[in-house]
Amino acid sequence: MYDAASILKETFGYDTFRPLQKEVIENVLNRRDTLAVMPTGGGKSLCYQIPALMFPGLTVVVSPLIALMKDQVEQLRAYGVQSLFLNSTLSPQEYQENMEYVRNGQVKLLYVAPETLLTPRILSLLDSVQVDCLTIDEAHCISEWGHDFRPEYRQLVEVRKRFPKAVCLALTATATSRVRQDIRHTLKFSTTNEFIASFNRENLYIEVARKNDAARQTIEMLERYKDQSGIIYCFSRKQVDELAGYLASKGYSVRPYHAGLEDAERRRNQEAFIRDDAQIIVATIAFGMGINKPNVRFVIHYDLPKSIEGYYQEIGRAGRDGLPAHCLLLYSYADVAKLNYFIDQKEGDEKRVAMQHLNAIVSYAEDERTCRRRPLLNYFGEVYKADNCSNCDNCTSTPTPLTDVTIPAQKFLSCVKRADEKFGAGHITDILLGSKNEKVLRWEHDKLSTYGIGTEWTKKQWMHLSRQLVQMGYLNQEGEFHTLSLTTKALDALRKREKIMGVVEEAVERAKKDGRKKKEELEYNNALYALLRQKRKEMADEAGVPPYVIFSDRTLTEMAAYYPQSLDAMLTISGVGQVKLQRYGDVFLELIKSYCEKRGLKEVRKASSRDKSDSGRRYAIVGEAYNVGESVQSLMKRYQVTAGTILDHLTRYVLAGNSLRSGSDLQALTSATPEQRQSAFAAFDELSPDFLKPVYDKLNGALNYDDLKILRMLYLIRK
Repeated sequence: MYDAASILKETFGYDTFRPLQKEVIENVLNRRDTLAVMPTGGGKSLCYQIPALMFPGLTVVVSPLIALMKDQVEQLRAYGVQSLFLNSTLSPQEYQENMEYVRNGQVKLLYVAPETLLTPRILSLLDSVQVDCLTIDEAHCISEWGHDFRPEYRQLVEVRKRFPKAVCLALTATATSRVRQDIRHTLKFSTTNEFIASFNRENLYIEVARKNDAARQTIEMLERYKDQSGIIYCFSRKQVDELAGYLASKGYSVRPYHAGLEDAERRRNQEAFIRDDAQIIVATIAFGMGINKPNVRFVIHYDLPKSIEGYYQEIGRAGRDGLPAHCLLLYSYADVAKLNYFIDQKEGDEKRVAMQHLNAIVSYAEDERTCRRRPLLNYFGEVYKADNCSNCDNCTSTPTPLTDVTIPAQKFLSCVKRADEKFGAGHITDILLGSKNEKVLRWEHDKLSTYGIGTEWTKKQWMHLSRQLVQMGYLNQEGEFHTLSLTTKALDALRKREKIMGVVEEAVERAKKDGRKKKEELEYNNALYALLRQKRKEMADEAGVPPYVIFSDRTLTEMAAYYPQSLDAMLTISGVGQVKLQRYGDVFLELIKSYCEKRGLKEVRKASSRDKSDSGRRYAIVGEAYNVGESVQSLMKRYQVTAGTILDHLTRYVLAGNSLRSGSDLQALTSATPEQRQSAFAAFDELSPDFLKPVYDKLNGALNYDDLKILRMLYLIRK
């Protein structure tokens, strides 16, 4: 993993791995088939890109979208990594040239769509080279229980059989336990090699708002994030066209995107968004899967998504650079009715699954008390333990005092009972308000004693009360029409005239507006940042690539915060590796130095990861604990990491000049024979213990990396 850490820093410009990246990379390098579930923006790509640079042969990446392939290849080439794609956007000549590059061993990463990979021409090409890794991106497409099932993904197991020596890595950002099980079963994976990172995206502010004037609410968000990139998701193509046209008439830089547009127009609009020529894209869910634009500052769901999985993946397109981003979902009962109508056209299992997905997202949207992250993460089987995330509408709302709502609650519950517990909240509200609509009159509910007794409240307030009564356990809500019925708790409350405390709708809206706050951000020089963005755009346009391929927003933010004055200082900035420093460093450095010189600004030392937390010093803590008698196993349990991670810490401790006791538990961890041990020690003598891959190659792979790590520890202790 020292090789992997070197590549992480020198090629990609990052100091530390993100959660689980190191463990997944380690597993892949040991040629163990691996399923990794990591959130969007969690660094999935590096989990195969780093091993690809360490394997001698080719890594094939199966990707469902052409746009993603082009995007990934452009970014990798900017880092100096040999990569290309094969798809229908290439001319016949380009296609043939790329195949020759693969055949001649000049490529480390090859991106293909599943349909392309399954063609005889490509399979024959791959037969002629050494395939070391098969990576399946967006692996949830394999499962019929996933939100984006694609039948051709199920055929990928045949490719696995064709290249049995290639390790397989399946990656996805969204997968329930059922979907994960389906992926493992289809690809014939062992259940032990599964890594599930936290689904929590801490930098996303998550908000659900009642949809009352969606166009106005959207413009309020756009004004809050003026000149920033954002995505607005709509339910239908018609809605996309209408909203995009309306926003354009208001002077916003906006493009539409949906399956009804001509392919060329769709590509142009997407390209304009990716290259920052258009700030806003209004789209159906056809847009965005795998789009790697890191600086999306907001995502608006203009209409209710069909499922929590789809919603999670769509908000995951915001803030992939780790900087704060805002996710707003506009919710109304009209949206629920619209989705119900389309679900009614389905049959059998398809209808049942769609209904389950809808009920889950409706329940999530209507919960106005619980931290948004708790039910969202719980849906994916993760327990969120914090009482307050400080970064969602429910957690940042100012505390709303509870009001005595006993009388309105009694009216509502009584009306549910008198309507024979056969109707939803909307109809009950109509009865209370004295509506003369067709449904009320058809059922003769204008003759009920509760008819018209609720005119002191608005429909919005009654609907809000109904949701609270469900959440508090006074009402059951069931079926596709969300039919209400009284619980035992409700019957007891009516009989005993118990006091019921709740919140009135206007108070909730006011509290949310007052309580909204931003996540803490890095302080940086806005004027310098603007100059750096302008220079980045000029260079990107000249090179014909998206601006973030040059440097990400996070990289520019750090430059504008720390004012690096030398190439060495530039290397401390996140996202600046050796190749990017060589290509772009001088230009940006000159701009920063010129700006600082005119204003008397000096370089600010960037705190290293060791300064920020004890994680950088953990190797010392682990080494000292081991020296006073703790075993590798007890340290694994304490830090909840693998044996390999503890061995890495101990190795760093020794390489830093510290001595380490020779423990029998280390000896017991390796299955190497005495002869193999001596061969490894001789290889360390000849090649140095700094990197394992040369030793692995020297021994012709006779010992795996786990054994080599242990033997390196014993070698260093012996020295």
